[in-house]
This record gives sequence, structure tokens and C-alpha cells, in this order.
Amino acid sequence: QMQLEESGGGLVEPGGSRRLSCAFSGFSLDSYSIVWFRQAPMKAREGVSCITRVRSGGRTRYSDNVRDRFIISRDNAKNMVYLQMSDLKPEDTATYYCAADSYPYGGSCSLQLTKLERWGQGTLVTVPP
Repeated sequence: QMQLEESGGGLVEPGGSRRLSCAFSGFSLDSYSIVWFRQAPMKAREGVSCITRVRSGGRTRYSDNVRDRFIISRDNAKNMVYLQMSDLKPEDTATYYCAADSYPYGGSCSLQLTKLERWGQGTLVTVPP
């Protein structure tokens, strides 16, 4: 059974940093890319970053809102994916989710969130004004 669990959220001062973790089981990064997305209150879900499956070389993508501030990485041996966030802003306040996506996308990954198969309960990141 596919499972994902996010952790690491909390209250962060503007300009601060935080690392989110995604522990997964029941599937392999050989066949799945991992997507981080977020949802702020009263707003639509937003794809933040993704990393391709192993056979596609582990390439990464970022939304324009977080590029140069967030870094996605993974530890295949530990079944973990991370999202290192820096220079956090109030607009980054949201519940963050990690999700598994098996669609190949021609060797890339997608932030469109249309083919996600499973995600966790999320972890809340709050950056006050």
C-alpha cells in the first residue's frame, strides 16, 4: 500500500529556513516522481517542486514562486524526499504535501497536479507578516 507522510512544518520567521521531510513506503522512486505541492487557506493547490523518478535521472523542477529559494532532494536508501525552504515569506504560508506520480512526462515531472496517485496528510508551514 502506497503511503506518504510529511513532517517538519511549523512557525518560521520571515527570511528563515525550514526543511520538510516526506517519508514514503509501498512504492519505489524507480517508477515514481515525487511532487511537493501546497495549499493555502481559500486558495487552490499549487505545485511547488518535483523530482523525477530514478530512471529519468532525478531532474528537478520548481515553480516561479519558489525557484532559487527551495531545493528538493531525495535519499533513495532511506525512502525520503526533502524540501529545503529558505528566505521564507508570508505568502509561503500553507499546508505542504508530498505526492507520488507515476506518469512518465517524457522523462520529466509535472507541477500540474493532474495525475497524482497518493499524498499524505500534509504539514503546515506558517510565516507571519
